Amino acid sequence: MQLIDTHVHINFDVFESDLEAVRERWQENEVVRLVHSCVEPSEFPGMRSLADRFPELSLAVGLHPLDAHKWTDGTAAEILDLARSDAKVVAIGETGLDFYKAENQEQQKEVLLAQLEIARQLNLPVIIHCRDAAATLRELLQEFTLTPSPPHPISPSPLRGVMHCWGGTPEETQWFLDLGFYISFSGVVTFKNATQIQESARIVPSDRLLIETDCPFLAPVPKRGKRNEPAYVRHVAEYVARLRNESLEALAAQTTQNACQLFNLEV
Repeated sequence: MQLIDTHVHINFDVFESDLEAVRERWQENEVVRLVHSCVEPSEFPGMRSLADRFPELSLAVGLHPLDAHKWTDGTAAEILDLARSDAKVVAIGETGLDFYKAENQEQQKEVLLAQLEIARQLNLPVIIHCRDAAATLRELLQEFTLTPSPPHPISPSPLRGVMHCWGGTPEETQWFLDLGFYISFSGVVTFKNATQIQESARIVPSDRLLIETDCPFLAPVPKRGKRNEPAYVRHVAEYVARLRNESLEALAAQTTQNACQLFNLEV
């Protein structure tokens, strides 16, 4: 069996003292590939060092919506250059919209659009963070996919990506499926009160389903309240398999295939 954790942040300080042991545990739990998301471009040199240590690690580069205020005139070029600089970069992100207590919604939208254009230019998928912003995000993505991209004004490149750590309703889930996105579930799906997320996990077609930890955040049951780590993606897989009345082995094989398809990975 093989599992892929499609969203990690193992560069955070909470892993500094025992990262080799963390790796041993993800290997013991048959996690064969990981996609390391990026909160802001300044993280990238450290992420690249981790990818040198751990060949199973692939990278993304982008600016998180909660850091949209850090966007400058040079950020787009920086993300573009970093994405081109390393063959281990498989996605742009994480980007998206987070309107929870946000006062800079217009700024977030502008920053997201700039990163979507980078992804389209490089033909890379985007890793989308969405909190309390599904309707606005849907409208923005619909408009973006219909907007020509120079130098191809007739047929803009298709936008590909994943709704990461998905927490939306079944109706919202369908919106993004209709836009061609993959849907990735984290440990939140295992929480007792996450009934809408659980229903969403049941309706996602098999070929659009992904799993992740978003570690070190949101550890799944039975590890809830502890530091999350890539090994725990197995708990997510087990729970989603039960929700969908599938075997763990079948779900692992399908989500691994899906991750390889979206991020152009090999296992």
